[in-house]
Amino acid sequence: MAALDFNDRPYVVVWEVTQACDLVCAHCRACAKPMRHPLELSTAEGQNLIDQIAALQVPVFVLSGGDPLKRPDVCRLVEYATMRGVRTSLTPSATPLLTRDAIAGLKRAGLARLALSLDGANAHSHDAFRGVVGSFELTLQAIRWAHELGVPLQINTTISRQNLAEFEEIASLVEALRVVLWSVFFLVPTGRGQTEDLVSAQEFEAIFHKLYVHSRQVRFDIKTTEAQHFRRFVAQAQASERRKRSQGAEARKRPAPADVHPSGPSPHGRALFPAGAPDGIGRAPRGINDGKGFVFISHLGEVYPSGFLPVSGGNIRSQSLGEIYRRSPLFVALRDSSNLKGKCGVCEFREICGGSRARSYAITGDLFAEEPCCAYQPKMAAAAA
Repeated sequence: MAALDFNDRPYVVVWEVTQACDLVCAHCRACAKPMRHPLELSTAEGQNLIDQIAALQVPVFVLSGGDPLKRPDVCRLVEYATMRGVRTSLTPSATPLLTRDAIAGLKRAGLARLALSLDGANAHSHDAFRGVVGSFELTLQAIRWAHELGVPLQINTTISRQNLAEFEEIASLVEALRVVLWSVFFLVPTGRGQTEDLVSAQEFEAIFHKLYVHSRQVRFDIKTTEAQHFRRFVAQAQASERRKRSQGAEARKRPAPADVHPSGPSPHGRALFPAGAPDGIGRAPRGINDGKGFVFISHLGEVYPSGFLPVSGGNIRSQSLGEIYRRSPLFVALRDSSNLKGKCGVCEFREICGGSRARSYAITGDLFAEEPCCAYQPKMAAAAA
C-alpha cells in the first residue's frame, strides 16, 4: 500500500446506504429521518458499486448511514462485498434494530469490523448527544454481543463543545472496551451540526496532546477524522522528541518513537500510525484528505469528497466511480495542494495535512480556504509577517 497513488484510486470509500435512522443526533451531517428515501441506490446498483470498488482494489470500504440496518438487504450487500474480496466495515445506530441476531447475521455475511459510536462517558451525556434515551445502554449491549461473537470492534467519537469536558472520561471508557480502533471525529458544522458547537483552535491542540499521549499508552489504534492537523501535531511532537534524544537527555530512558512516515514502533510495541489491524483492515500509509484518498457515495449515488463536504463530483448512476474520482475537476483540484489558500497554502505540513477541506467550506464557503480551527503559524507565514 505504500505505493498507492491517491490520484489513481482512493484508500477509503464510504457508501451511505441510506439516510434513514431512528436517532436524532445533534451533530448529524445527514439530518437523518426515520423513513428511507424512495430513490436510494437499489441492491443491484449497490452490487455494481461494489464491483467497481473491487476493481479499484480499495483497501477500506465502509457501509454507513443513516443507519444501515434500516435496509433489509444490508447482510446481502456485506455478503456480496465479501465474495468480491472487499473487506467491509459497518456503522449501525444503537437502536432496537441492533440485536445480537443482527450482528450474528452480519458476521456470517463476512463483516470485517463493526463500528459503534460513543459520544459521552455516561448515559446522560451520550443519550443527549444522540437524541434518544437508552442509546448508551444499547451501545454497551451491542459491544458485549460483538465480543461474544468475535466481531472486531471500532468506536467512533465526535468531539464538539457538547462533550469536550468529558474527553478524558470517554477515553478511559474506550480503553476498557477492547477495541481495535478509536476513530475520533471533530465536528464539521454541516447538517444538524452548528458552528457554535465547534471547539476552538487552541482546544484542538489540547485534545491533540491528549490523543498523542493516549496513543502511546494503549494497545489499540487511534485515528482522527476531519482533524488532518493532528498529523502536523504528531510530526512536531516526534521531532521534538528526536531533538531531546540527540542531546542525550532521553536516549537511556525509552525506545525511539516512530517517525510519522512510515509507521514504526511505539513504546508499547504498536505503531502509532499502523499499516494494518488484526481484522485485516489497513491504515493509510500517508495522510488522506477530503477527495485525496477518500471518497463518499451518498444514498442517491452522488460522489462527494467527504460526507461532511456536500459538493458533488458526479453520480455513479451516470459515471463510474473511478472516472469521477480520477477526472472530476472537483477531485483533481482537491488533490492539488497548490490550490490551498491562506496559511494552509504556505504551510510546510500541507502535504501530510492540508487542513479539513470540509470545515473550511462549511465555515467560509471556499473549498480551499485555510483550516479555521488550526492554531499553528507556518514558518513561511511567520517569516513574511
